[in-house]
Amino acid sequence: MTGASRTDAGVHALGNVALFRTHARIPAEKIAFAVNTYLPPDIRVQESREAAPDFHPRFGALSKTYRYQIWNRPIPNPLVSRYSTFYYYPLDAEKMDRAAQCLAGRHDFSSFCTARADRPNHVRTIRSIRVVREGDMVTLWVSGDGFLYNMVRIIAGTLIAVGGGQMEESAVKEILEARDRGLAGDTARPEGLTLMEIRYPE
Repeated sequence: MTGASRTDAGVHALGNVALFRTHARIPAEKIAFAVNTYLPPDIRVQESREAAPDFHPRFGALSKTYRYQIWNRPIPNPLVSRYSTFYYYPLDAEKMDRAAQCLAGRHDFSSFCTARADRPNHVRTIRSIRVVREGDMVTLWVSGDGFLYNMVRIIAGTLIAVGGGQMEESAVKEILEARDRGLAGDTARPEGLTLMEIRYPE
C-alpha cells in the first residue's frame, strides 16, 4: 500500500488517499465497505475506486490542505478537545494572519521543520495561508504543494507565539530567512492538526 501522506501520532486525516493493488474480484466501489468491517471505529475508508495504472497518490498530488485548530478561552471544551489544542491566553488572530502572509510562496522552510536525513531539500510552495477566528476557535488554514516533517505544527506554534504577544509579527519573516529551526516557535501539539484535502488533476 502507498499512502499520499504520513501523519504524526495524534494528528488526524480527513482526506488522506492510499493506493494498493489487488486480485480480488470485489468491485472497486465495494472495497471500502469490505475493508471498513475490519477497521477500528476511529478509522473509516470513505470511498474506493479503480485508479489509472500510472496514478501515484503522493507524487501525483497537486496540493494538500491542512487545518490547525486552537480553542482559545480560559476554560477547555471537552467536546472539541480531540480536534483542537487548548490555549489559555488571548490570541490576536488578525495579527497571526498578517504575520503568516510572508510564508506564502516558494521558500526554503528549514526554520519550520524538524531535521530529517531523508529530506535534504527544504524548499516548498505554500499557495495560501490564513488565520481566522470564529467565536473561541482560532483556525490556521494552509495549502501547498507539499510539507516537511512537522512543518505545519511548527508554523502553528510560531503563530501562536505571535498571537499571544511573545513574538513580533516581523519576526516570522526573519525566522524564515534565517533557515534556523532554533529561532521558530514550539512545535504545536498534534491533536489540533487535520489533513483536510489532497487535490489531484481532474
